[in-house]
Amino acid sequence: MTVVRKRTILKADSIPRLPAHVRLVFNEKRDSWVVLAPEKILWPDDISVVILKNCDGTRSIGEIAEALSKDFSAPCPEILGDVLEFLQDWSDRLLIRPAGGNGGPQ
Repeated sequence: MTVVRKRTILKADSIPRLPAHVRLVFNEKRDSWVVLAPEKILWPDDISVVILKNCDGTRSIGEIAEALSKDFSAPCPEILGDVLEFLQDWSDRLLIRPAGGNGGPQ
């Protein structure tokens, strides 16, 4: 039996969160952030950490991009595209999920 998983497409109004099986923690020995997931350890770069810290299930991707555009003095449409691309990749790997079921399967 083959199980077909439908891909969730994230949009600017999707509200991202880390699922219960994924944790973002600070590793004191290495003085850096690490993402822990079943059978995976990821060492995200500084920008990825900033994005992931904002994935708390309360703000939309658009709101996150708007805040980051102010923090980094960059155009919001450019930041939004980068954030969407990053989070879509993580969603495809089941490391990010939309809260409340927004962002639909494709």
